[in-house]
Amino acid sequence: MSKAGTSDPSRVSGLEPSVEPGVWRYAKATRASVIVDAADYFALVQEAMLKSRRRILLIGWDFDTRIHLERGRRWWQRGWKRGYPSRLGSFIAWLARHRKQLDIRILKWSVGALSTIGRASMWWDLARWIRHSRITFKFDTAHPVGCTHHQKIAVLDNQVAVCGGIDMTDQRWDTREHKEDDPRRKTPHGRPYKPWHDAAMMMEGEIAVALAQLGDDRWTCAGGDELPDVPESPGTPWPDALEAQFENVEIGIARTRASYRDWDAVDEIEQLYLKQIGAAKRFIYAESQYFASRAIAEAIIARLQEDEPPEIVIVHPCHADGWLEQQAMDHARAELVRAIEEADKHHRFSLWSPFSGETPIYVHAKIMIIDDDILRIGSANLNNRSMGLDSECDVFIDATREGNDHARAGIADLRRSLLGEHCGIDDGEVGQLLSRYGSMARLIDHSQEDGGRNLRRYHPPELNGVEQTLAESALLDPEHPQEMFEPFAKGGLFRKGSRLARFREKFRRIKGT
Repeated sequence: MSKAGTSDPSRVSGLEPSVEPGVWRYAKATRASVIVDAADYFALVQEAMLKSRRRILLIGWDFDTRIHLERGRRWWQRGWKRGYPSRLGSFIAWLARHRKQLDIRILKWSVGALSTIGRASMWWDLARWIRHSRITFKFDTAHPVGCTHHQKIAVLDNQVAVCGGIDMTDQRWDTREHKEDDPRRKTPHGRPYKPWHDAAMMMEGEIAVALAQLGDDRWTCAGGDELPDVPESPGTPWPDALEAQFENVEIGIARTRASYRDWDAVDEIEQLYLKQIGAAKRFIYAESQYFASRAIAEAIIARLQEDEPPEIVIVHPCHADGWLEQQAMDHARAELVRAIEEADKHHRFSLWSPFSGETPIYVHAKIMIIDDDILRIGSANLNNRSMGLDSECDVFIDATREGNDHARAGIADLRRSLLGEHCGIDDGEVGQLLSRYGSMARLIDHSQEDGGRNLRRYHPPELNGVEQTLAESALLDPEHPQEMFEPFAKGGLFRKGSRLARFREKFRRIKGT
């Protein structure tokens, strides 16, 4: 019998239901570490793949076979038979030739196939992959029209897994220095691109098995054959170069999935965000590519109306990447921040964009840290699509759960490290400065330097009539698939009867506007 008793496993998910609201499953990790920025990520994932012997499962929004990983020979270097190549497409083919028991599965969002058209050499790579019986590449079409397969998951030998925001594609590579003019930061065509900030978490243990099951489900629902069991492998793919930040911790998994075929919709990610924002006592630190979610804004406003609200600091890019994304996300951000500021009587909310000198750093990371008790990282942004449309996966460590209290130090270290990276401050100084100034926002304000790395405060611009209508309609960032076709009738940021609409009306009455 196939999954869930159906003759067609692609029609229904075979995964168990959520163990609690906002959480699909908890699983143990023998060790885990957050990898910040793609220079380290590419190097460490490459090392992990080299150590894999049974299966590599890669699930992502995009894969560009033209990118180069950290190590390996280039095409012009001699001795090619003895060394592995650095170029992703050639590296995967090399693994298939030299790891005789290794099964490689790669799942990429179907609409991302359009980007492949302009990557001439990628078609050659795909043709080479097809020749290998142990490489299977698929486009994921299993989603409603307008929805995106957005998960970024890698599972290696069912022992090590990665979940986060980093895609193995073009214009992602960067170091934590985010230099304005790094000659290594260039496209496959040799064109330079601006600094890019990102993050993912690598995990070992039972958590890898859980994410493998999630990946297996996604693979079969996208039309692939059910994946066979993974034979036991000697050793672990965990990279020797990666020091564990957390050991023997329980990690939770949350998902988003739109209703499709016989699948039920899953909104664990939104539920978990609302729960965690509501539980914050002292502060919330977040990094996100977008800030456009009505539900998240409502939760923040509710907290800011309290007598002693937590400090809320969000780091995100100056502008979304691409004209269409700017129309969808930037205008909505302006309207939401304006509504939040009206509620922020204690001045506890601030939104910032990182710069290297005068060059903006693009924030693609999806991170949330609450009270140094909770660390959350994944593929979901703070926008409507990540709450109800796109396939997403987040993982989190909650130090308040039994057996996890030892994780607090690692979470606090990560927050200080991220603040130090963005402000150009040594990690060791951040804790002292936080104690001196009493808040993250004051630390950021007092760390401003000309020509260095800085966070600059966001102030919402005034929108014209068209921009305001587009923002409020959420036309390009709906909460549910059906709203893409009826944005003005049923949807919108300030939809009739919503808490956000009531908040805005209340504040306007108070101001007499």
